[in-house]
Amino acid sequence: MADKSAPLLEWPWKGLGNWKYILFVPLLAKSIYDNIYGGQDRDNFCFHILLVSFLRYNNHHHWQMFSRMLFLTKRLQVRSTETICYSQIDREWHWDNPFILQALLATTAHSWLPFFSNLPVWNGRGIVWMFVLHALLAEPLFYWIHRAFHSKTLFAKYHSLHHASVTTEPATAGTGSFLEQLVLVVVMAVPLLGICLLGTGSIGMLYVYLLVFDSLRDLGHCNVEIIPSWPFRIFPPLKYFIYTPSYHALHHEHCNSNFCLFMPLYDYLGSTMDMRTASVHMELRKGRKERPPDFVFLVHVIDLSASLHSPFVFAGFASLPYSGRWFIVPFVPLAFLAMGALWLWGTNIESMKYYLRDNFHELWCVPRYGFQYFIHAAKKGINNHIEAAILDADERGVKVIGLAALNKSEGLNGGGAMFVDKHPNLKVRVVHGNTLTAAVIVNEIPKETREVFITASTSKLGRAIALYLCRKGVRVLMLTGSRERFQSIVKDAPQENRQNLVHVTKHEAAKHCKTWIAGTWLSYSQQKVAPPGTHFHQFVVPSLFHFRGDCTYGSLAAMRLPQDVKGLFWCEYTLGRGIVHACHAGGVVHCLEKWNHHEVGAIDVDKIDVVWEAALRQGFKIV
Repeated sequence: MADKSAPLLEWPWKGLGNWKYILFVPLLAKSIYDNIYGGQDRDNFCFHILLVSFLRYNNHHHWQMFSRMLFLTKRLQVRSTETICYSQIDREWHWDNPFILQALLATTAHSWLPFFSNLPVWNGRGIVWMFVLHALLAEPLFYWIHRAFHSKTLFAKYHSLHHASVTTEPATAGTGSFLEQLVLVVVMAVPLLGICLLGTGSIGMLYVYLLVFDSLRDLGHCNVEIIPSWPFRIFPPLKYFIYTPSYHALHHEHCNSNFCLFMPLYDYLGSTMDMRTASVHMELRKGRKERPPDFVFLVHVIDLSASLHSPFVFAGFASLPYSGRWFIVPFVPLAFLAMGALWLWGTNIESMKYYLRDNFHELWCVPRYGFQYFIHAAKKGINNHIEAAILDADERGVKVIGLAALNKSEGLNGGGAMFVDKHPNLKVRVVHGNTLTAAVIVNEIPKETREVFITASTSKLGRAIALYLCRKGVRVLMLTGSRERFQSIVKDAPQENRQNLVHVTKHEAAKHCKTWIAGTWLSYSQQKVAPPGTHFHQFVVPSLFHFRGDCTYGSLAAMRLPQDVKGLFWCEYTLGRGIVHACHAGGVVHCLEKWNHHEVGAIDVDKIDVVWEAALRQGFKIV
């Protein structure tokens, strides 16, 4: 990493954090003032700077989205096994600092340089000259400056910050020291100011140059080889005039070649061209041979706002635990349209991947939202998607497929049993993971606890928890309106422990119990029944509101992944970094342990301790 003591390494507005966007306020104020009081002589330069900045943000966002779309890019990824991680996300958080710097300096130049003011809207000749000046002046200038930053001293002090990301994405393009970005402004200013000095400048040049410049920078850092190879075969000299993502990936990997901005011509002239570039490009365009995942976790979309928490929608937002944020509100209508499109035409997609030891894991997503699982007419279609994912995994050679959240609902498919019964010859193991969920919940309960109260006590999880605790001598108050279902659970308990299971029909029966296990949502009036000091464990979605200040609340059952996990750059819904829901962890443990049985249907109480001990042995930790 860069030398923190180096001058001009840090950005001047670093202390502002995300408040840095107030630096756009003077431009906004000037734009408003000019439009109200400027008269017909106004040139609206500040307005155009704000507009082109907005377009640049929008352009970058779409490049960032594309680079994260595993279902589109998987076979064309330049670096496939070396994925990004949380530290890279944090390091590249302020990727847009150059946009702010360039907006401020362009506005200053407009005020101070007469030839850079009162520009016409468009000048076609100027646009042509702009690209000529870029090719003849800006490109070689950047080439030599870039080589200088790879000298031992400057690289250690400054440029190593950018090269800390070996596997790049569009955000990497804007990540660098303040000094480097100042130098880049000089490079960009050469063609822009040059055509203004020639008298052919225009407002249009800003839009064209900046958006093309950004697109090419994002292209080079997107880690997806989207440039086809056939143009280079038809017209070989093209290799001198346009670079490819694999060209720039080789630069980040080896650091001693491929220094050009966009035109490799100057690498050839300077004898710094990596001669593997063409062959790497050709090979990548054939498409990578896919390695089948060892483990697949089959998720679904939770709701409209949570759909915006996907890593390929808002990269930074997805790297933090989900919570409602103001900036997602304008995008909810788009999310609604996307939901409709997925309902009509959606198929299962590969959404994320990560690595654990020698195992390759992927998350696949069913194109359905949480509320749709409660629509009776939608159940058949949902099960068809789940079945298709299981059969696809089986065909690819996946070892274990885990079912997340409502994909394993008892009322939907019997906790996955329906698929195993229908396809008895499945090689892939189907796992609901709830054995580990139950294990996490019972191990969160203090050993000295002698009484608990469970809602949804006859559900798959409620039944397993009740039976496990009653065997440990804990008195279990089971809230259910069905005496018959309660009795069926009692029959599954050992004869000597059956007296520990108590049927209750009202929350008031637990008014003296300080350990509540919530499997259904509890309203304020229901939580109010609990005595002060009560701890609410839960396996309910959505999570309980914290109505009681004199009580404590647990989160959904979850575990921290082992330390040797690689490639995580998102958060699983509301959970923290590196933490997954217990059912997800349960599927991973099943894969790591190489167990050959399916884990579907009712939870085997005898296996709760077995799965718990296996999870700890594999390096998982309780949260």
